[in-house]
Amino acid sequence: MADEQTAKPDSTAVRVALWRALHVQADAPPHVLEDEIGLRLAGPGDDWRSRGDMDPSATSWFRASIVARARFVEDLVVEQAGQGVGQYVIMGAGLDTFAQRRPEVASRLRVFEVDQPDPQAWKRQRLAELGYGIPDWLRLVPVDFEAGGSWWDQLAAAGFDADQPAVVASAGVAMYLTKDANAATLRRLASLAPGSTLAMTFQLPPELLDEEKRAGLQAAAKGAGAAGTPFISFFAPPEMLALARDAGFKEARHVSAAMLNQRYFAGRTDGLGTSSGEELLVATT
Repeated sequence: MADEQTAKPDSTAVRVALWRALHVQADAPPHVLEDEIGLRLAGPGDDWRSRGDMDPSATSWFRASIVARARFVEDLVVEQAGQGVGQYVIMGAGLDTFAQRRPEVASRLRVFEVDQPDPQAWKRQRLAELGYGIPDWLRLVPVDFEAGGSWWDQLAAAGFDADQPAVVASAGVAMYLTKDANAATLRRLASLAPGSTLAMTFQLPPELLDEEKRAGLQAAAKGAGAAGTPFISFFAPPEMLALARDAGFKEARHVSAAMLNQRYFAGRTDGLGTSSGEELLVATT
């Protein structure tokens, strides 16, 4: 395990956690997702809302995308758990707080959080410090991707049963991987037991966005590159659907930003809605 004294969270994961909290604190109800536990985990200090990337107006598209994708995945997990699926895998888990916020659902599952060793060691320590701990049904699965670690092998070692169906969530990961790496991941996930479901976000190419949204994406990409996590892969929806079907998934569908807006933001008077260019693939085995 990484040295917990030197480990630290990924900066992108912290930003996502803070945006989720900002939605609760700055946006009018009803809230799509209520998550201030991630804020507690991050512990950014009292002045966190003065950060340049926390401006409520300038970040509204991205903030809406973050909470919409999280809510969509959680709705899917609750639905599948109700149908008897007993495993939930969160790829690139970061500061995900499903296990802490929704224990009434999570405790009926075996939840696997896959992430890099250092950030995960830090999160383990923070969960202990805040009194949440690590219940038996929550498995933190450290995988050193940079050293060529196999997430599949580590998942199995943590108790994942490949012969039983699962829900797998991969949010905000695909854009940081090469297209070949995304294809390889999809092929592996397509081998999951029948009845398994993948919910995976992907970033639209800049040319598919209008000028205003394109500028926002370029700013986000510049910041990601400066942080050492550049955006690498972009997919048009037909390309992503073809990739999933070629990988071996039985069914694949595209969940657009427009569909998320209709589902989670309809009727709002503040204009909040997702249009950052991040959309969803939902694929089943």
